[in-house]
Amino acid sequence: MARPSTAAARLIPAIDTADPAKAAALAAALAARCGALKLGLELFTAEGPRAVRAMAALAPVFLDLKLHDIPNTVAGAVRSLLPLKPAMLTLHGAGGPAMIAAAREAAEKAGAARPVLLAVTVLTSLDAATLAATGIAGGPVQQVLRLARLALEAGADGLVCSPQEVARIRDAFGQAPMLVVPGVRPAGHAAGDQARTATPAEAVAAGADWIVVGRPITGAADPAAAAAAIAESLPA
Repeated sequence: MARPSTAAARLIPAIDTADPAKAAALAAALAARCGALKLGLELFTAEGPRAVRAMAALAPVFLDLKLHDIPNTVAGAVRSLLPLKPAMLTLHGAGGPAMIAAAREAAEKAGAARPVLLAVTVLTSLDAATLAATGIAGGPVQQVLRLARLALEAGADGLVCSPQEVARIRDAFGQAPMLVVPGVRPAGHAAGDQARTATPAEAVAAGADWIVVGRPITGAADPAAAAAAIAESLPA
């Protein structure tokens, strides 16, 4: 999947619902106003491959399953997902280099049509105190950079990180990694369960390729208008 060339193409609305009818309505309303549609665990658990096929008929699919298991199992999962032709697929950077390398080898079976592999670094809901409680010292930035290096060296095409680490990743690794950035909230919107956030314009200015926005779009009275307003706020 090529990097976005327009402001609207930078936007990935998160279709996080277990209701297939609601997901279909949101996808239809938003497909023309974004670069991809995010399909995550909630919808995939409810509807499985059928949901991916339906959404892929409208727009490229960012399949956010955050695969995390032993290398053989993750490789098998990637092979099973290839027929669905997701444009982007996530796996946890914390799974280690062998897992990421196995995922990349499996993805290569699809040739030029393979999905972009994105390593999730540190979930946007986690702050320094929560990381410390899990035994990870040094705070989110240090852990993000550690996992970013590991994942990129093992074959990941890009990373998922919060807006607060984008500039540091660009400083450390340059423009090559594709960066997909959740934890994005337009000014005036509640952060909810997101601990590390920024506005859409701030995330793109820092170096994000794509931004993922969920509830401020999907919870709006007019999701299409909300998406258009976010796209218009982005720098060229």
